[in-house]
This record gives sequence, C-alpha cells and structure tokens, in this order.
Amino acid sequence: MAGDTPDTKGQPGLGQAALFGLCPRCGAKGLFAGAAKFAPRCTSCGLDYGKFNVGDGPAAFLTMVIGALVVGLAFWVEVKFNPPLWLHAVLWIPFVAGSTLWGLRVSKAALLAAEFQREAREATGEDVRKD
Repeated sequence: MAGDTPDTKGQPGLGQAALFGLCPRCGAKGLFAGAAKFAPRCTSCGLDYGKFNVGDGPAAFLTMVIGALVVGLAFWVEVKFNPPLWLHAVLWIPFVAGSTLWGLRVSKAALLAAEFQREAREATGEDVRKD
C-alpha cells in the first residue's frame, strides 16, 4: 500500500476491513465466526477481538435506516403496482433479513477496525489527573 509506515504495513484500510471482514492488524480473512458474531481472535496474528467494544450501536442504526427504506419502498410498490399482500411478504422479508445481516457485518467490522486504528480502549478513569 502506498504511504505505509512500518507500524501500518499490511494493515487493511477501514473500508477493506469492513467490506471483507479482514483482521485490522494483519489483513487476514476470518473476522467473523458466525453470521454477525466476531471470532474470538485472529487465526493469523492472534489479535484478541474480544477486547474491542463494538456494542449495539450498529443494530439500532440499521433498524432505523432499513425500516425507513422498506416502509418507503413498500408504500411506493403498493401505490404503483397494487400487488397482493403475499407479494409484499415475498419481497420485503428477505430484503430486510439480508440487508440487516450484511449491514451488521459491515458496520461491526468498521467499528472494530476504527477502534483498532485509533487504539481506543475502555474509559476507566485511570488517566484522570487527581489534584
């Protein structure tokens, strides 16, 4: 990669890590052990994924975005084509499931990679100056 420093050589960019589920340290595949569950650690470099706190932010955000998108699209399809109710189910249930799963993987991987790149850690108050 252009502009690599000795500290970042071999590390994928945030977009690459998020889209392809790559380890933020070494770039190896295998960030996920399940559909949207992180593996315990990288099988290549041993980075412990459990020390990163991704939380539930991606799920809440995706719920609102995908929900708004589906409601808008379903309303448009209903007004434009007036399909039977079963067709709405056939269209929107797989769309919601697939886009939510894909979105969770990408957003969780992006947050983990961002935490790694910025060396984020849990706030403990140990670094607060006491006068």
